[in-house]
Amino acid sequence: MKKRPSATLGLRHLALNVVDMAACRSFYVDLLGMQVEWEPDVGNLYLTSKGQDNLALHRAPEKYKRVSGQALDHLGFILASADEVDEWYQFLASHDVPIKAPPRTHRDGARSFYCSDPDGNTVQLIYHPPVSESVG
Repeated sequence: MKKRPSATLGLRHLALNVVDMAACRSFYVDLLGMQVEWEPDVGNLYLTSKGQDNLALHRAPEKYKRVSGQALDHLGFILASADEVDEWYQFLASHDVPIKAPPRTHRDGARSFYCSDPDGNTVQLIYHPPVSESVG
């Protein structure tokens, strides 16, 4: 049996099929502040947060149909402090972003809330001390 290679550098890429590309672009770029890294055509958009990650949005096929919501449970954006969680909550709520769960502090010291992007994907904004402190 081969020995497992060195540990990965973490989950830094996620690809989503989206029905409404324009609305999702606006959500991730205008509201969450991601930058466009590459837009090869109207059906594909690659975004980044200061070069730390990569979110690919792909236009869903015409016959795309969700069976029971999304297969992905949620995607998360790391924040630098617990106070920023509340600031983001207020900001997104003021832009009529659907909030799925208000901010709360978890047993491990993390603090987060959940909202929905325009395509119905659940997005978590989270301060998670071990990750936040290593990235920030």
